Amino acid sequence: MRYAAAVLLIMAMQTPQPFPKPADPAKQGTTTPPRVEPPQKPGAPVDAQATPDPKLGVPVYPSAEFIASYDAGRGQRYYLYGTNASFAQIVEYYKGALKQRGDLVFQEPPIHMFEVGRFREESMAFPPGVVVKDYTWAGSLGYLNPKRGAEPARFKTIIQIVPPPGGADIKR
Repeated sequence: MRYAAAVLLIMAMQTPQPFPKPADPAKQGTTTPPRVEPPQKPGAPVDAQATPDPKLGVPVYPSAEFIASYDAGRGQRYYLYGTNASFAQIVEYYKGALKQRGDLVFQEPPIHMFEVGRFREESMAFPPGVVVKDYTWAGSLGYLNPKRGAEPARFKTIIQIVPPPGGADIKR
């Protein structure tokens, strides 16, 4: 909940920026604009068959299966893992592995978050951490495995890992 309150506070403190002014007509056409590569769209998946980055900075639950890696923007990635261990079991694992309680950020559906580094708004899209979500809440069958024909067909629990950037130390 601290993170949600901080985000709301930061959003409330942001100063509105004026709209861009039109270019000076006398200077138009005198220089060639630099070539800019289109940025990769945040949230665009990487090859789901690719292996995850072994230097995540946090442990991955032993029986968790790598699902995919996504571009989070601002040079960050996040990694999704699925498991059929229960939500409570995964939360207990990360409480011990990260030596912290973390926060239950939602009760319905249950989502538990562990922060593993400081969030820097100027350089990060997401705070470094581990988020655990129960996909069997309210009778759901689970998170559909994106690999067709693969077993298990669905995952009870999803683990999202946002590693600390550049190998930063993990907050414990």
